[in-house]
Amino acid sequence: MTIAQSPSQRAAGAAGKGPGAPVRRTAESPLVDPNIWLQILQNVRAAHPSANRVWFDQMTPRQLTNGVIQVTVATAAQLNFCQSQCQQPFTAAAQAVTGRLVAVSFHCDNLPRGGVFNDGDQPLPLNPDYTFEHFVTGPCNQLPHAASVAVGEQPGKAYNPLFIHGGVGLGKSHLLQAVCQKVLEREPDSRILYLSCDTFINQFITAVETGDMNQFRHRYRHVDVLVIDDIHFLAGRDRTQEEFFHTFNTLYQGHKQIILSADCPPSEIPELEERLISRFNWGLVARVEKPCYETRVAILQKKARMRGLTLPEDVVCYIAARVENNTRELEGAITKLQGLGMVHDGKIDLELARSALGEIATPEQKRITIQQIFDAVTKYYNVRPSDLQSKKRHKSIAFPRQVCMFLARRHTRYSLEEIGGYFGGRDHTTVLHAVRTVEQDCKDEREIEEQISYIDAQLVNV
Repeated sequence: MTIAQSPSQRAAGAAGKGPGAPVRRTAESPLVDPNIWLQILQNVRAAHPSANRVWFDQMTPRQLTNGVIQVTVATAAQLNFCQSQCQQPFTAAAQAVTGRLVAVSFHCDNLPRGGVFNDGDQPLPLNPDYTFEHFVTGPCNQLPHAASVAVGEQPGKAYNPLFIHGGVGLGKSHLLQAVCQKVLEREPDSRILYLSCDTFINQFITAVETGDMNQFRHRYRHVDVLVIDDIHFLAGRDRTQEEFFHTFNTLYQGHKQIILSADCPPSEIPELEERLISRFNWGLVARVEKPCYETRVAILQKKARMRGLTLPEDVVCYIAARVENNTRELEGAITKLQGLGMVHDGKIDLELARSALGEIATPEQKRITIQQIFDAVTKYYNVRPSDLQSKKRHKSIAFPRQVCMFLARRHTRYSLEEIGGYFGGRDHTTVLHAVRTVEQDCKDEREIEEQISYIDAQLVNV
């Protein structure tokens, strides 16, 4: 292996002890030849395209020590990514390029003194892709993005609490992690606790059973930022809501930042105490919606660039038109296309995109209206539209009405209140109850599941 010697850089120093610790080169540690490192990068990108990131170009190979190439990355999130996903690919590439039994070790000179932790006080790895720089804004997410940036720059002062809600795969986790990374960038000593609501509930139950409430409260109330995902799971848990209420108050009064996410706004979480609904609305409640076509195009272009992948414009437009549901599916489409591209000598064209998306994409969807849902349901169950909007509670009327509400929630962008307005002015709790009733009925009774699937198919194919 060719090594570039640089006497001016032979400052003595102690090598980093732990994994990821900053590296100080000793007089006996030669530098790695930049050309060798470039070949290693090219090897990794060719053999493992899904792991490739554009920031690989900013990695710095420092030295070769005891058969290990010491490589420095810029952030703790990049370090986590490299240690969890890139250790083997880079080591294999280094051995293939040099013909020697060497390994690659990753380090970071800017490890924060604080960090992001889970409920067990263990460091929680963040995704280096989930930063504000990699987030694509559009009409669907401008408000939650702007609010998240403000919170990242001034935690506890801008919007407290910040409550972000929306469907699956629309970018809530991206924003939550981006805030955490921005806070640590600006205030490296910050202690951030990031966990799911389900974990909070389980930890509370365990603390009650073992009598460790003091330790539980200390863990959750002595942080700079508390991030809880899927807070809607607090629904119906009176004792846990009581404890979270006091935790919320302690953090808020201490000007500590609280960030919450859910699949619906606070007012639509069933069986949630009014005092919690009120407090969740103290800061800012922001909704993330499905991305429009133009935003999907921008997301695809951004995700492709992050992986060092060049996609033809017609391929980008085709994917954006075919994959409508969420950002996660768009990223999955790129991953699949990239994998198929390897099989076809790296060539990605429209024909390959059609082949790749044949299994995961639905036909181009037109917007389904509530009137179409009315028509499909009334025809199937042989009831009148006026019956569904009436106050009648007979099962022959009530169940078709619930099916209508369920399908309206699935296929339209109307809120629970807006859907209720189409059915005789019913409130959001009635609509939410209808949705959950139909979901449960589909799980419990095969016949009902088949009925819903049939009506659903009629709507999609109209």
